[in-house]
Amino acid sequence: MRLWLFILFTCSLHARNLDVVIVRGADGAEEYGKKFTTQVEAWKAACAKGEVPVEIISGAETTAKLEKRLAAAKPDRSLWLVLIGHGTFDGREAKFNVEGPDFDAKQLAAWLAPLKQEIVVIHNASSSGGFVRPLAGKGRIIITATKGPDEVFYARFGEHFAEAIGGLGDADLDQDKQVSLLEAFRHASKAAAMFYENEGRLATEHALIEDNGDGAATRREVLEAPPAEAKLDGERASQLVLVLSDEEKKLTDEQRKKRDALEVELKKLKEQRVTLGDEAYYTKLEKLLRQLSELYGSSRPAT
Repeated sequence: MRLWLFILFTCSLHARNLDVVIVRGADGAEEYGKKFTTQVEAWKAACAKGEVPVEIISGAETTAKLEKRLAAAKPDRSLWLVLIGHGTFDGREAKFNVEGPDFDAKQLAAWLAPLKQEIVVIHNASSSGGFVRPLAGKGRIIITATKGPDEVFYARFGEHFAEAIGGLGDADLDQDKQVSLLEAFRHASKAAAMFYENEGRLATEHALIEDNGDGAATRREVLEAPPAEAKLDGERASQLVLVLSDEEKKLTDEQRKKRDALEVELKKLKEQRVTLGDEAYYTKLEKLLRQLSELYGSSRPAT
């Protein structure tokens, strides 16, 4: 009995405080329906691998179902919202196409507004860039397949993102045996760009990421060759992972949260080195490194 209680207690400590909600839009045509199904299945497999609950919203009255689901979101759980389907732009509003009434960026922004937990929106459809500014804000990560609402043709970004987020080796740029949101974004953006290049076609999609809350999103090309002193996105997205490595699984959600905050402090400290001077810099650096060391030490079982 005691052994089972210990196992249950240990598992609860390491349970993920994360929910994934996938909205499957209208197919439009059979060929696209097959592509959307493939993406949904890849996400379901990744969530199973990452031990994260996933819910699929589709079919008649999708918009009403999504509004109800977001209203019921638990405040102590982070939420990843994945939109898979087609988007449209009528010159005024960017919309996501579903069975039943479509919904636009303003509607989705209104449904998300009451939620205080960290939210990730991965919008894989055409015209998705029109959702960036309405959805951006503190504690939000917004990833879109296009740079604006006027990129209205089918976007291939989502196909590659769904493949990468489950832990694709080629997407693991820092070789830490897991794929972050930022790495999946960079991989999918580059793969989509290569498609158009190889086909000799003009690219009709340019993915964006926004995670610092200023509403000004960043393209992959800028991240790979950043201008001096540029305020770029991607810092928070680089810390979020769906399928954790074996090492990362040893940490609880709270420990990961504390580690992430310490890493941000380290980055800020390095930027202040010249103003602080060496003595103050190294004193603060040692303190932060000790805290990180203690955190990782506490995650290992006693011998």
